[in-house]
Amino acid sequence: MNEHLLTEITVFILSVFIGIEVISKVPTTLHTPLMSATNAIHGIVLVGALLVAGTAHAPLGPVIGFLLVVLASLNVFGGYTVTERMLQMFRPKAPRPTKTDVDSTISVDTIGQPKENRAA
Repeated sequence: MNEHLLTEITVFILSVFIGIEVISKVPTTLHTPLMSATNAIHGIVLVGALLVAGTAHAPLGPVIGFLLVVLASLNVFGGYTVTERMLQMFRPKAPRPTKTDVDSTISVDTIGQPKENRAA
């Protein structure tokens, strides 16, 4: 391996460990804003994947670039889907129907008949 590649791998491994340490220290109340910030970072990753795909010169380069774009796109859309589901957990739920909302005049012999044909 050349020295440049070894340096890049070292920086990548160190950034993974630093990222794990930073994320593990985030309080629970800040996870939703953190998800939004990571969605922005995923957008930057998608731009980088497009640049790699556009400047590839090796025979296998465009194939790998296309794969990078597909995976980065899945990452972005998946992040927004997860964030939307998290936000739905905090929305107020629709009120449940009360007992007075239910038609209590239904008996066994009127099931299946239209409401206007039922005898009172």
